[in-house]
Amino acid sequence: MGYNLLKGKRGVIFGALNEQSIAWKVAVKAVEEGATITLSNTAMAIRMGQVSDLAKQLNCEVIPADATSYEDMENVFARSQEILGGQIDFVLHSIGMSPNVRKKRTYDDLDYKFLSQTLDISAVSFHKMIQAAKKQNAIAEYGSIVALTYMAAQRTMFGYNDMADAKALLESIARSFGYIYGREHHVRVNTISQSPTMTTAGSGVKGIDRLFDFANRMSPLGNATADECADYCMVMFSDLTRKVTMQNLFHDGGFSSMGMSLRAMATYEKGLEEYMDENGNIIYG
Repeated sequence: MGYNLLKGKRGVIFGALNEQSIAWKVAVKAVEEGATITLSNTAMAIRMGQVSDLAKQLNCEVIPADATSYEDMENVFARSQEILGGQIDFVLHSIGMSPNVRKKRTYDDLDYKFLSQTLDISAVSFHKMIQAAKKQNAIAEYGSIVALTYMAAQRTMFGYNDMADAKALLESIARSFGYIYGREHHVRVNTISQSPTMTTAGSGVKGIDRLFDFANRMSPLGNATADECADYCMVMFSDLTRKVTMQNLFHDGGFSSMGMSLRAMATYEKGLEEYMDENGNIIYG
């Protein structure tokens, strides 16, 4: 059931891949709330994923784009304004990928070419996206730009690797651009720090199943789901949050404020065998 929070608004959703994607849930919820949208992802993701099915379901268009290409970002906003018939009211950045994580390179043995790709895809793309939109005056007054992040930007989380560096940069970009865009055009820029979520991208993080379980046991309210994250995004896109900007907003069931919970303490495991090499040394990366 929708509340018409986004009635008459226009949005661009980056990063929907399949039904597990938070961006997918956000797109569905935005249309339920009365918005018209465009979707964007890489040409390969469109071929390999189910984005075209989502576009048919929501009666919207998909604009192929490489988020690391500034020219592609310019095209997304130009085409979206043409398709939707005016300035954009909200944007979701849900883009992240680490070749080092995929190749199982530990943090103390990074491939620096991969690191550059991680930062470009997962963080610098956010800057390119906002800069392209701002130069076209593509975002309406009091529009809302949201990027998804994770608390590994503030605290060291086992297995998150160089994605933690990318998320820290992402959040810094939100603050820096939030000041400029807010002062000049009243456009809001925020990040949502979501609980560990079983998405296709998240599944590549080492030990994600145990991290997911630990966070769930630590959090007074339990982990926030992808659907609940979509609900939070609706509030951030709506006029109810017109004066919220430059914030990193934790959406994690209270995990970020916890030290140790009884449930987590009671189920704490001491075994580290699976994290040891053949010589019995623990691999911490």
